[in-house]
Amino acid sequence: MSLFVVKSGVGDVFWCAFQVQSPSLRAQQLLPRLKHRTFDTLDDTKMVKDSTKDDRKSENIQFEPEIVWHNVLLFVILHTGGFWGLWRLMTFQLSILTFIWTLAVAFVSVEGMMVGSHRFFCHRAFKANTWFKLLTVVTQTMAGQNCIYIWTRDHRLHHKYSDTDADPHNSKRGFFFCHMGWLLQRKHPMVKLMGKNIDMSDLEAEPLVMFQKKYYYLLYAVFSVGIPAMVPVYFWGESVSNAFLSPYFMRYMLTLHGTWTINSFAHKYGYRPYSKDIQPVESEFVAFISSGEGWHNFHHSFPWDYRAGEFGKRWNLSSHIVDWFASIGWAYDLKCASPEMVKYRVNKRGDGTHSSFQREKYDDTDDSTVKQKMKTLLEDQSHSKFGEDDSEDIFGEKISSEGFNILNRAIA
Repeated sequence: MSLFVVKSGVGDVFWCAFQVQSPSLRAQQLLPRLKHRTFDTLDDTKMVKDSTKDDRKSENIQFEPEIVWHNVLLFVILHTGGFWGLWRLMTFQLSILTFIWTLAVAFVSVEGMMVGSHRFFCHRAFKANTWFKLLTVVTQTMAGQNCIYIWTRDHRLHHKYSDTDADPHNSKRGFFFCHMGWLLQRKHPMVKLMGKNIDMSDLEAEPLVMFQKKYYYLLYAVFSVGIPAMVPVYFWGESVSNAFLSPYFMRYMLTLHGTWTINSFAHKYGYRPYSKDIQPVESEFVAFISSGEGWHNFHHSFPWDYRAGEFGKRWNLSSHIVDWFASIGWAYDLKCASPEMVKYRVNKRGDGTHSSFQREKYDDTDDSTVKQKMKTLLEDQSHSKFGEDDSEDIFGEKISSEGFNILNRAIA
């Protein structure tokens, strides 16, 4: 028998309940870590809260973190070079052209991550032509945050098991860990186990993505190190040291920390107008420094929405960029939550901080209509393929054909 049943809830759509018959000792150890997570394509809401506040209590898997000293050394070198470059900038030792070039490379690489790798390849929030895919491969490589395939696998894992031990950067393990410490340690056993079962078939069918995966380090040397550093030297005579310290080290360090704030600040400090029972929050600070990725409570409530936030109300430069690509025909079939869906979530699950929150007088007579709109939107599964749907009948009640049978086989 499967280890879990997917059940539907009105509007909020899904929650999970585990049914275990004669589980192995290993299963008894693993299941408490994940029992409160959903496995749906609509959101990451925990429909059943975990009664324990500390995710590292004695009943969970015993795990001793192991430091990866090779990564520690690389980060020491990176931050040394980054702060050295920042010091040269603040002491006016860089030419204005080098400074402008550094900003340009930072902007392009960040958008390659946020628009291309995150919203397009990972969440399939819209469709795109080959030119867009090629541009994403180049600019995402420039960002230097691993290849699209591995980054997407980890991010889909993050959404599927958000803030549990199966989350690569579980925010409940502390601020430093979810900010950058997770890159300095060996992965938790649950991350390795569940990561093997993330559906990556869509990316495996993308020739450009698999080419990047195969030749990533060579492409990284060219697009993240070589071109950013050599352009100032050859075109306006910048010194080699300045060319490496600013467009590479300083730019790389600052863009990494900008991305990491999404995992740390946007899971710690803010409000939860769309889903009050999950860790992600709305953060103006993170939204500003990450081109619109700080509206994280919305994003985890509607992960397939290309806007990653309520468009038009707040800072969200990446959404404007997607709209521009759509205007020239490179992007199309943009997915977004309707106002009715957003209002429904705000009044059913929000913490009361949204301007449209009105739980006491909210008329839910149209719930069935909203639900039908959700079902219609989700019929095209291509937009929500990020490893979270373990049920074929997402609005019915049925035992998943796969689900935690995978886990059951792995730990039996």
